[in-house]
Amino acid sequence: MLIGLFRNIGKVYLYRSVTVHQLNCSNVVKQFSNSENMSEQQATAGAEAPKKSSVQLKKEAKKKEKMEKYEAKMKALEASKAAATDKTKKDQKKAVKESIVYDKPTKPGEKKDVSGPMPTSYSPQYVEAAWYSWWEKEGFFKPEYGRATAADPNPNGIFMKCIPPPNVTGSLHLGHALTNAVQDALTRWHRTNGKTALWNPGCDHAGIATQVVVEKKLWREQQISRHELGREKFIKEIWKWKDEKGDRIYHQLRKLGSSYDWDRACFTMDPKLSNAVMEAFIRLHSEGIIYRSNRLVNWSCRLKSAISNIEVDKKELTGRTMLAVPGYDQKIEFGVLVSFAYPVEDLPGEEVVVATTRVETMLGDTGVAVNPNDTRFKHLIGKHVKHPFCDRRLPIVADEFVDMEFGTGAVKITPAHDYNDYDVGKRHNLPFVEMMDETGLITDVCEQFKGMKRFDARMAVLQALKDKGLYRDTKENPMVVPVCSRSKDVVEPLIKPQWYVDCTEMAKEAVKVVRSKEVKIIPESHEKTWFQWMENSRDWCISRQLWWGHRIPAYFVTVDDPSVPPGDDTDGHYWVSGHNKGEVLKKASERFKVPPEKISLRQDEDVLDTWFSSALFPFSIFGWPEQTEDLKLFYPGSLLETGHDILFFWVARMVMFGLKLLGEIPFKEVYLHAMVRDAHGRKMSKSLGNVIDPIDVISGITLQELHATLENSNLDPRELEQARAGQAADYPDGIPECGTDAMRFALCAYTAQGRDINLDVKRVVGYRHFCNKIWNAAKFALKGLGDNFVPSPSEETCGKEKPLDLWILSRLSKAVGDVSSGFEEYNFTQVTTAIHSFWIYELCDVYLEYLKPVFTGSDEEAKTVSKNVLYTCLDVGLRILSPFMPFLSEELFQRLPRRSANTPPSICVTPFPKPQLSWQNRSLETQVELMQEVVKSIRSIKQDYLHPKDRPDVYIACSDSNTIAVLKEFEPAITTLSQSGTVHVILGKETPAGCTMQTVGDKCEVHVLLRGLVDTGREISKLQEKISKLSIQLDKLQTTMATEGYEQKVPENVRLAEQEKVQLLTVERRNLEGAVEKFTSLQEQ
Repeated sequence: MLIGLFRNIGKVYLYRSVTVHQLNCSNVVKQFSNSENMSEQQATAGAEAPKKSSVQLKKEAKKKEKMEKYEAKMKALEASKAAATDKTKKDQKKAVKESIVYDKPTKPGEKKDVSGPMPTSYSPQYVEAAWYSWWEKEGFFKPEYGRATAADPNPNGIFMKCIPPPNVTGSLHLGHALTNAVQDALTRWHRTNGKTALWNPGCDHAGIATQVVVEKKLWREQQISRHELGREKFIKEIWKWKDEKGDRIYHQLRKLGSSYDWDRACFTMDPKLSNAVMEAFIRLHSEGIIYRSNRLVNWSCRLKSAISNIEVDKKELTGRTMLAVPGYDQKIEFGVLVSFAYPVEDLPGEEVVVATTRVETMLGDTGVAVNPNDTRFKHLIGKHVKHPFCDRRLPIVADEFVDMEFGTGAVKITPAHDYNDYDVGKRHNLPFVEMMDETGLITDVCEQFKGMKRFDARMAVLQALKDKGLYRDTKENPMVVPVCSRSKDVVEPLIKPQWYVDCTEMAKEAVKVVRSKEVKIIPESHEKTWFQWMENSRDWCISRQLWWGHRIPAYFVTVDDPSVPPGDDTDGHYWVSGHNKGEVLKKASERFKVPPEKISLRQDEDVLDTWFSSALFPFSIFGWPEQTEDLKLFYPGSLLETGHDILFFWVARMVMFGLKLLGEIPFKEVYLHAMVRDAHGRKMSKSLGNVIDPIDVISGITLQELHATLENSNLDPRELEQARAGQAADYPDGIPECGTDAMRFALCAYTAQGRDINLDVKRVVGYRHFCNKIWNAAKFALKGLGDNFVPSPSEETCGKEKPLDLWILSRLSKAVGDVSSGFEEYNFTQVTTAIHSFWIYELCDVYLEYLKPVFTGSDEEAKTVSKNVLYTCLDVGLRILSPFMPFLSEELFQRLPRRSANTPPSICVTPFPKPQLSWQNRSLETQVELMQEVVKSIRSIKQDYLHPKDRPDVYIACSDSNTIAVLKEFEPAITTLSQSGTVHVILGKETPAGCTMQTVGDKCEVHVLLRGLVDTGREISKLQEKISKLSIQLDKLQTTMATEGYEQKVPENVRLAEQEKVQLLTVERRNLEGAVEKFTSLQEQ
């Protein structure tokens, strides 16, 4: 859809006519004509068709000939498009093949060789090669760097934060990339501001995920299950897998340029951290904060384990939906509400109709609840209904939790399989009947369904209710189905004896430290969520029925003595915790007052929730409970940076455990970044095909390779097809190579979007172009400085700078100030905007263009002064860029000459610049802003009327002497930046004939002399010819659309396309008419 815009290029007027929908236009005529013919045929059905005249036959032949030519033309057009597309793909492949790479022999840890000329263009592969291993070997990322020990007093303070430990099984996703981009930028900024900086890496053992991975591996390679192998051997297999594959995540983090102190890397199953986990459990258990209880948990029948809330995906259904469930050949129906009747005991003909989305759970019903205010059921409260499939009486109880408007107003109560029902059952002392076991099979509660799989029982129970005449109806019902994120199984609430953490008092303390700002949450909007969770916190289930993880250091005690009655598994009195069996025996002997030889111990088979060890991470990494030097120095930390989705699951628990176990907060600030979504605002999902590995953004990937990443997923065929289609729609040509620096910068620039980031890879590609712009600017600057340039010893000005020299230093100081304040306020958009604007719009677009005639001129003093200013811009500009683009900034920094021999060896450890207040000159900036507006007006006129190489004379007519004085000072700069001939700054409006004019504010006008450069008469003739052709097109189209029956006979999509074309042609004609007016006004001067 092209609107013709006019531009005279070297006296040849270029015009792009509208060709969009031409085929549709022909189709309109064709379809309309056909529809008329059909109507005629229908009207004369059964009659002999009239003979056609010779004139009609000639017209049809001519029409046919035109259509054949047109179709041939369109086929040729399509073929040329296909050839162009094929050429583009070949060019892309060629570009990838010819990508510039670093090939100088450099051993890992050696400094990269940057001698010799810079490559012709920016190449991420070239720039990012070799630097990281050198940084790591030199110890730039260690807090000890530059001092004898990390504990040496530092007046600048300490900056410490720990990584949100990624899963050992995982590979990076864009959420990890965002976390690392933000955290690394902050760490590098604090480090170069002179602080003793530590960013501590680590990895989580990921209990469920790791166990599943290794179980699948064992079955794939040896066809053996973990149960056949045995616990001890299975755990050895996991450690073997971890040693072989577990450091992949660390390699990826290095690829992101993350400046961790790798010598302090921790794994949550390491002895040091495992010791902290054991100690924490034992202390909290001894205080009664950890206790044993038989309660409902989220249960995965597939994993045969309890899972945490964060491992439960909530699948929202709008109504009846068939879902695939692991272990079932057929899809299972969800999103319906089934109503059935319970006959009331001793009241013949009376029944209570209940409704449920899980009809199979009625096998575990032990009551029916109604609202005490519901007049329909008041007479039944206290009576009983009879279970149709077993000998069980169900009391009808009154409870205000019942919503009288939902369903039938009566609710079946299954205390052992529903969280709401559990509470009702407790309040009314109802029996807890377990109708399903941990594998998802029906128990012996009702003999006819015993041993059935739960969703097979769903259909069987429904049929049995129908057979008994108790079924009433089924309605569609919006609902949320809980799905295990690991196994994709539907989660079931089951009652299990588990270990719990009483969070009540710890949550109160966590509320206090946030209210008092002892812990500051950024953005503050998340405080509301914090208070809601903490003030309504429930006790935390920490048992997991797995083998991989920290085995719970608690033992069930059996006493061989008649004075001590046998204990029950759910009775916490018979559970004793300790560091080893000897300690536990001693404790048990004291508790039950019997000698140790009468006691036998059985350690709990379960392991602790992975989040338990993660909650200890800020101090377990430093060796707690031992009072190590690192613990004293680095606890509490300065900052925790993570996603807001784990504010409760991880952040809150770290605060609670830090306060409880150490008496101190674990960190002073919490910065919560946004969540990454795709360009359309959708959550990242494998089934949508929008989950992108950041390494693919860094290195580039073809569409075929993206498709291949889906092959090993757990998607069913329909979801796989949907995912492929999603990838093809979003990345039809794959993802181009963007590089680490561009991706990091883009992610940080996106963080202003609030809770969600809608990441469009095209934006990342845009920042790759930004990298290229910086590269080319540095190439030009280094060439301008020359091989023998030696910068002045300091950044101080010499007093001989020209206005634009002083202006660029003022803008540089402003950029440095904006960057520093942005970092302090976690305003990454401000930081990235300040950096981008300085490099592109001020250094490249203005100052470097201004310097071109300076460097080629004869004023040696001006050259020397400008070279020093340019050097300062490069040096400071790279240092403010470094936290976001560590590779590119290091590559260019190493090519700059040094002010002194004592300059730090790397930009990683070079002090961050401070804003030079003496450089800031707002008055000068205002003057340059006026100059830039003048240049903008000149460029605008040239773009409308002239060839880019034309150099017209310019007259700047000013209304006062002050404006003249300012613009006179910038005459050379205006000439250079606008690529004009001679620039005249004058008082008044006496300008030559043949000029076109634009106003610049209220104090000056820009007049560009076009006479002699434009043949106005010729241009007017050409424009009028175009207008005439457009008018014919419009008239024909409007005539067709005005034909009787057009609206009824022409398809809507074709009508809409033609309406759009009429609008486009109308706008285009209006633009051309405006151009004629402009040229006419020039002709009249």
